[in-house]
Amino acid sequence: MVEVEILKVKELAKYLKMDEHTVYRLARKRILPAAKIGGEWRFRKDLIDKWIEEKSLSKSSKNG
Repeated sequence: MVEVEILKVKELAKYLKMDEHTVYRLARKRILPAAKIGGEWRFRKDLIDKWIEEKSLSKSSKNG
């Protein structure tokens, strides 16, 4: 069984090098792949990495 790494808001903000408030805002708007569990946001690191890759690809395809 593959173990999935789960990040909290503070951990994700540090990983993405952004403010925690921005992470909350993006999660609420459903821009970031997230789940609210027990009133707190949680993020699967593998889905965040995939999201970053997709955003990078979509920007590069718009520029080319």
